Amino acid sequence: MTDRVVVTGIGLVTPLGSDRETTWKNLINGESGVDYIGAFDAEGFESRIAGEVTDFAPEAILGRRQAKRMDRFAQFACVASLEALEHAGIEMEDEAADRVAVLIGSGVGGIITISEQLEVLNDRGPRRVNPFLVPMMLGDMASGQVSMTIGAKGPNFSVVSACATGTDSIGEAAEMIRRGVVDVAIAGGSEAAICPIGVSGFNACKALSTRNDDPQGASRPFDAERDGFVLGEGAGVIVIESLKHAEKRGADVLCELVGYGATSDAHHVTQPHPEGEGAAEAMKIAIEQAGIDRDEVAYINAHGTSTPLNDKFETIAVKKAFGDHAEKLSVSSTKSMTGHLLGAAGGIEAGFSVLAISESAVPPTINLENPDIDCDLDYVPNMAKRGRVPVVMSNSLGFGGHNASVLFKEFDS
Repeated sequence: MTDRVVVTGIGLVTPLGSDRETTWKNLINGESGVDYIGAFDAEGFESRIAGEVTDFAPEAILGRRQAKRMDRFAQFACVASLEALEHAGIEMEDEAADRVAVLIGSGVGGIITISEQLEVLNDRGPRRVNPFLVPMMLGDMASGQVSMTIGAKGPNFSVVSACATGTDSIGEAAEMIRRGVVDVAIAGGSEAAICPIGVSGFNACKALSTRNDDPQGASRPFDAERDGFVLGEGAGVIVIESLKHAEKRGADVLCELVGYGATSDAHHVTQPHPEGEGAAEAMKIAIEQAGIDRDEVAYINAHGTSTPLNDKFETIAVKKAFGDHAEKLSVSSTKSMTGHLLGAAGGIEAGFSVLAISESAVPPTINLENPDIDCDLDYVPNMAKRGRVPVVMSNSLGFGGHNASVLFKEFDS
């Protein structure tokens, strides 16, 4: 019999705050983290808004030397991981380091470093390129830098599945614990793509909102007037461990991770399947692994990007997976407040899902003023719901047809 997997720590760096408590407070109060881009002069860009992390000082936590040798996405990952470990009450010197895994993925990796060093190459020549370019741009360096920062010597790698990356990282880390490969895993996602080439690229494929006159109202999942997602940045990391390990060290258990499902649409490079088949199947697999009835699920943290196709097709998928129970579910998109953090989305939304259970509250979908007739579930419009949330599902869907769902449940010893 495989051991149960429990969640004991959360670390968050988001557009709503550079720590867990600030982020959750602003999230549950329905605050928006979206504003005009400050990282570069976005004049002339189709989309000039983003969800930026504005109060982030990695040097104070990591030291100036270490922080300078990391891309921003790796800095986010390290800071979030240190907070998650502290929240879990884990001291690495007390752990068997080779039994601690790190799986923190990124959808695009060090795109800021790449773009900056291309300018150096073009303006100043090849001899002036940063010698740390390669280790700063590699997508695995969120996991690699966290492993080195905390001293974890177990499996250390990155899952890359576009915007499903964070969720797949958590799901695969849980499977490693169930197989007995490790006792503890730090898992999630990190992303920092708010730079000229990042914004230009997503604009070019018509993915971003151009509601530049109303930054805080631009991300509006399930609303009839939604016109694209808002690019966000940050990291979300959770600490998961075997129940046996958590009990042995007397840990405070936040909840149990009971299910994980992953599928592929095999349909289109960017568009989700119009019948929601792959997404629905991922949800069903997670429920089956959890060994629960689908009617036990109380809340879904939806992928809910605020794009015309995603929100409609995810609604179809939820109905397909849950049948009549879909009408009784609370479904919200926290991307309405954070923007879309790409590969980090599943990490921060897993953190939100765990907090929904432990704090007995469902975050709202803000900016839902004119509901789309094709999106007719309870999306918790504009105001959080208070009350017990026994079972929560978190969905992530990515370019390339990736679908991933994880299920969290109140802990019952």
